[in-house]
Amino acid sequence: METEDIVEEKEKNKGKRKNKREIEKEESKKKKIITIILLILVFLISLSALFILVIYKQEKIIGFIKNDKILVNTEYKDKDFSICYGTIVNCKKVEVEKSGEVDTKKLGEYTITYKYKINNKEKELKKVVKVYDDIKPEIVVDEELSFCKNGNVGKGKYHATDNYDGDITDKVKLTIEGDKSYLEVLDSSGNRGSIEVDALEFTSDPTISLNGESNMYIIVGSKYTDLGAKASDVCDGDITDKIVVTGVVDSNKAGTYTITYSIENSDGKKAEIKRVVTVQTRSVVANGSSCSKMGAIYLTFDDGPQNGTTDKILNILNEEGVKATFFVTSNGPDSLIKREYDEGHVVALHTSTHNYAKIYASVDAYFNDLYTIQNRVKRITGFESKIIRFPGGSSNTVSRKYQKGIMTTLTSEVLNRGFRYHDWNVDSEDAGRCSSSASSSCVYSNVVGGLSKNRCNMVLMHDIKYYTRDALRDIIKFGKENGYTFEVITMDTPMVTQRVNN
Repeated sequence: METEDIVEEKEKNKGKRKNKREIEKEESKKKKIITIILLILVFLISLSALFILVIYKQEKIIGFIKNDKILVNTEYKDKDFSICYGTIVNCKKVEVEKSGEVDTKKLGEYTITYKYKINNKEKELKKVVKVYDDIKPEIVVDEELSFCKNGNVGKGKYHATDNYDGDITDKVKLTIEGDKSYLEVLDSSGNRGSIEVDALEFTSDPTISLNGESNMYIIVGSKYTDLGAKASDVCDGDITDKIVVTGVVDSNKAGTYTITYSIENSDGKKAEIKRVVTVQTRSVVANGSSCSKMGAIYLTFDDGPQNGTTDKILNILNEEGVKATFFVTSNGPDSLIKREYDEGHVVALHTSTHNYAKIYASVDAYFNDLYTIQNRVKRITGFESKIIRFPGGSSNTVSRKYQKGIMTTLTSEVLNRGFRYHDWNVDSEDAGRCSSSASSSCVYSNVVGGLSKNRCNMVLMHDIKYYTRDALRDIIKFGKENGYTFEVITMDTPMVTQRVNN
């Protein structure tokens, strides 16, 4: 017979077995649910993948670089890239339109734009290409160098070149570090070139030169304006501001004055130059006797050159062995001016236009005209003429019509600018009363009748007049037979001038 304890134990074991079966049953149920969920998830994922692969469309950009760079002066090639639109399994290429260029010869940033369409909607990409320079400039020593105390090159030669800037020799600087010296240069991109050099010491001599002529002439009572000088030194550079000027000009008193310009450089070396200023009285026409060569005949011709007259006059002068002074204009062929110069005659300046209204409108207008004819003569001959004759002469009154007092100003100003002007004291009248008859005998009579042994004879003629041409040989023969000499006007010839009337 079982005891109560045994019965109770059996009941407990029976309950445990029942609970275990229930638990196992519940776990099996959970596994089934999880399996179903997993199957559903796999289905959904597979369905999504199928949608992406076959149905979903998208834009794809492959190989595009937003920022690029290229070395200056090299060829730039745009890197390939592609754009497609569609599904993963069927992505169709999109046409791209490119705009913008890269100038590889010029530093900077350049933008290239790529435009395309997706579903008729315009889109674009932008690329920035930087053209850069990282190449160092090169310095080459051509001749052994010596340096000034301030670091400037005293002797020798070198040059510096850059792949982008070209010649940058003027940017080279000397740097001294301890017992070593370097020539250094920076290009516009900041690249530095440097070489070591021997820093031999050099001292230099200053140079000084005058502005304007070394000999100037002014009329008593006119204003003297000093034109100054300029000075430079290999080591010190421009030292014009250190020039010391000594000497004065009393423009109210006739005489010869000397102005001295002196300079001293940082090495204590000196240089000087002088200018001689002559203050003189005006000569008087007809009875003037200021010329130093008494009995001399100065044959002067205005208004040429001209074919048919000037060339024939040159033939006569050559055959007679006589030299003359030609006050030329901008008319006629260059070849005649060249011939005048080559055959030893003096080519002087008259006017470019001979248009009184234009020439005497102002001081600037006069000098514009004068410099035009001066430049013509220099172009043809290589010589810068500074001997002039005013249109109408310095005593003309027609200039009053255009500018009151202009001749008073001009007769002083031309001297201040280094010119010498000449009027005449013998008038051939070939542009006056002889022109109506066009008579060579009239010209001859006026000239020989106006000659004097007691003065110099500044003869006014015009080489554009054929009757003057025809009278010339007889005038020369008269001069030779009667003891006259023939001279040309130079910068040292005392001026024969008339009284200024305006």
